[in-house]
Amino acid sequence: MQFFFQGKVSMAIHLNSGNHETPLSEINVTPLVDVMLVLLVIFIIVAPMFSQALRVDLPKAIAPSSTDPIVVDLSLDETGVLSINGDATNLDLLPEQLRERGEADPELVVRIGADAKTDYQKVAELLSKVRSSGINRLAFATQSP
Repeated sequence: MQFFFQGKVSMAIHLNSGNHETPLSEINVTPLVDVMLVLLVIFIIVAPMFSQALRVDLPKAIAPSSTDPIVVDLSLDETGVLSINGDATNLDLLPEQLRERGEADPELVVRIGADAKTDYQKVAELLSKVRSSGINRLAFATQSP
């Protein structure tokens, strides 16, 4: 049943007389807001309970002091000249040199520094050679802007 006011249909009042073909034009968001507010209150109450830490008495043990790892600096300039700790070397000899140093110290770290103008292909080849030598700990030397 629809009401007509000056030739217009009023949608504010909708009396359904069993006819289910007419769409409901308004969505009631009040239940949604109520559920969200209840969830918010629950989280506000429960959140401080999660921040409390468990008290655990850890066992005491004596461990040897850790030392800083030995770092090998690899430098690659823009012309492709490679050096290990300042000494020039060949890219083909690099895996064997790093393998020898890695056997002497298993915690060896290789720090790679390449000039900003160095071709990316040369850096990728250097990374491949370092990985083939069995070195797993890599670092990249960068500068702050």
